[in-house]
Amino acid sequence: MSPLETSSSLSFRSATAQPSAVIDVGTTSIRMAIAEIEDDGRVRHLSSLSQAVSLGKDTFTRGFLEKSTIEECVRVLKSYRRVLAEYGIETPEKVRLVATSAVREATNKLAFLDRVYTATGFQVVPIDEAEVNRITYLGIQPLLKRDPKLTDARTVVTEVGGGSTELLQVQNADVLFAHTYRLGSLRIHQTLENYQASQSATRRLMETQIQRVIDQVLQQVPAESTQEMVALGGDMRFAARQLVPEWDPDRLTRIPVKRLADLTDAVLSLNEDKLVHKYHITFPEAGTLGPALLAYTMLAKAFDLKEVIVASINLRDGLLNEMASRGGWNEDFSNQVIRSAYDLGRKFEFDELHARQVSKLCGILFQGLREEHQLDPRYELLLRVAALLHEVGLYISTGAYHKHSMYLIQHSELFGLSRSDVQLVALTARYHRRASPKPTHTVFTTLSRDQRIAVVKMAAMLRVADALEASHSQRLHELKFSREGGRLVIAIPQVEDLSLEQLALKQSGSLFEATFGMPVLLRKFRP
Repeated sequence: MSPLETSSSLSFRSATAQPSAVIDVGTTSIRMAIAEIEDDGRVRHLSSLSQAVSLGKDTFTRGFLEKSTIEECVRVLKSYRRVLAEYGIETPEKVRLVATSAVREATNKLAFLDRVYTATGFQVVPIDEAEVNRITYLGIQPLLKRDPKLTDARTVVTEVGGGSTELLQVQNADVLFAHTYRLGSLRIHQTLENYQASQSATRRLMETQIQRVIDQVLQQVPAESTQEMVALGGDMRFAARQLVPEWDPDRLTRIPVKRLADLTDAVLSLNEDKLVHKYHITFPEAGTLGPALLAYTMLAKAFDLKEVIVASINLRDGLLNEMASRGGWNEDFSNQVIRSAYDLGRKFEFDELHARQVSKLCGILFQGLREEHQLDPRYELLLRVAALLHEVGLYISTGAYHKHSMYLIQHSELFGLSRSDVQLVALTARYHRRASPKPTHTVFTTLSRDQRIAVVKMAAMLRVADALEASHSQRLHELKFSREGGRLVIAIPQVEDLSLEQLALKQSGSLFEATFGMPVLLRKFRP
């Protein structure tokens, strides 16, 4: 068992800020960060803890988590719970626990989650690749904004984790590309653990595995399109400590690729015992250090870069930033999701002007009907994305195109949206016309009750917005709402003839009435 690693700054506690914590159940360790979150959203770190576990070793070799490993995780989380109590953090909303690929891919994932909850009261949430990309963006975004050189450049942000590699390409705070690859330092290490061969042969096998993924990366992010590379993760922080005198983890650090390659060669020339002795690291770290550094080096060379920038940003930073925004999605992040939806729509040759107008009207409806729908603010973004993509199914066929829209959205990636969120967007688009949800619609019935209700409410508003844009002329820019005699009245200023919109609303407004208990009446606005 590895000793508990911890750092703390208790003497600087704020009198007004609220302490919160995030816990990351990773492939090789369970890490916790405790911070104070000010009312204005500022985050100040108080303490961090880390303890090694063998989750990834179990999952990537056997496919499931051993009972002993699960119990070790329970022991670690119980010890973390005691630390949280010392900080006065005892309510669930002040703690967020997430798990990455080692738990997500385990065949006994549910047994692990149930055992942890039974023993500790902690609800661990496995997050998918899209959520990791979103959280990484939230963590790195403030740093990119502070550096003008990085803001203007096309920058790849990457982290080689134990089970997977996250890669984002950003420019001017816009996410141009985001994807997760099944390339992890622990996966590579486990593949080679029983491989009896010379150091040179072992390295060639590692290089082959890494190059196969790099070839995929270059198909999607051409080498000439990248000007900078920001590397995250503990292995690159190790490299910075070794190569940069008086390294300051609070600053961006540039490392020449040549020096990183030399360090990689030195690490790969030593076995795990010698690495532990020379660099004073743990055995789990020693097993994954070489493959990770080799992946970073090869990726930098593939992009023909002379330097790599090291940033001390991690998953927990992004989680804390998310908590600081009170669990909501800030404007910058929402803009990235919308941008991703536009990119997907253009791929399927959608009517961009119409989609933009319907999305705009959905936003107006969402804000004007908050008393009726009572949905969390995050659903406004999902509704607007569904509105942008509700007609992409026309790319396949005009017949039953709403079903084609659902299929295309379901099988596409939208930056920052989890698979669950994408499913909600797809279903909302599917129900923007014709049949309402039925018990025979299997995808819909697999949702939780709250999700089903949210989909119906969003689809009802989408139908109204689509009817208001029946002319495809983008001529409605303002809606005024009132409630009269059990009806929702929408008044439209500066438009004389509303006959087309009224007809469309009559044909598609039944879902809104069934959902919210009131019909919609459209009329010209009279001051």
